[in-house]
Amino acid sequence: METFSARKRSVVASLPSDPAPPAGLLAECDEGELLAVIRSAPRGSARRAAACDLLVSSHRPLVWSCVRRYRGNPDWAEDLLQVGYVGLVKAINNFDPAVGVSLAAYAQPCITGEIKRYFRDKRWQVHVRRSVQELVLQVREAASELTHRLGRVPAEAELARHLGVSDSDLREARRADLAFRAFSLDTPLSGHPGAATIADMIGAEDSGYETALGMQSVATHWNELPGREQRVLLMRFFGDMTQSDIGQQLGISQMHVSRLQAHALGHLRTRLLGSDEAQSQAA
Repeated sequence: METFSARKRSVVASLPSDPAPPAGLLAECDEGELLAVIRSAPRGSARRAAACDLLVSSHRPLVWSCVRRYRGNPDWAEDLLQVGYVGLVKAINNFDPAVGVSLAAYAQPCITGEIKRYFRDKRWQVHVRRSVQELVLQVREAASELTHRLGRVPAEAELARHLGVSDSDLREARRADLAFRAFSLDTPLSGHPGAATIADMIGAEDSGYETALGMQSVATHWNELPGREQRVLLMRFFGDMTQSDIGQQLGISQMHVSRLQAHALGHLRTRLLGSDEAQSQAA
């Protein structure tokens, strides 16, 4: 690294360690000189913090470029930016100019790695094996690369061949990706006011199915009943007639109608539930 000019030496040397120095003094330093301040100043000092802030500010576009690839979900943008800045600060603190690369070249994989660790450890809604988590990220990168190369969305077989994985492993990664991208049931399906939500599109339990199954079970033993008992049940439960009305219709007493109904229901209950359960329900 080039030595400081005499003027900048005096500027940097005059910076107090506490409180924080004026930003204008360090702003005159270039990237290499700011890195030298960070390497020479003790951790926690105001001088080091001020130099780090300037380097972070100058590399904001780099963080944005690393986060932009995950723009599919705008809700994550703010979280990912914060994670990206954590990776940038780590890179600034650990960077050694002697390695012969620029800070940006060194920081980019640090920022990307921090974001990937965040996805791996913090964003999963259900437990997924680490190997599958890593494959999900590989699938996303491969899909983007092949789409750019082929000019179309790659087929599943092409993705599997490109990654060197089996079709079943790829399907597992796809399913895991769905678990990763969980949405609230209150999420609107469009941006229009009053739009339907995901919950509106989920089917509810239909009591009609239970009724249909019950009727099918009754139909299995319906012909075991005498004709008069069949008529009583039809008039009572489908015609919504009272026992008195049924008696008048059939020319029998209300008491007789009650006995016919009780006998018919008891027979069906026994056939459908078994004798022990039928007796317990009747009791």
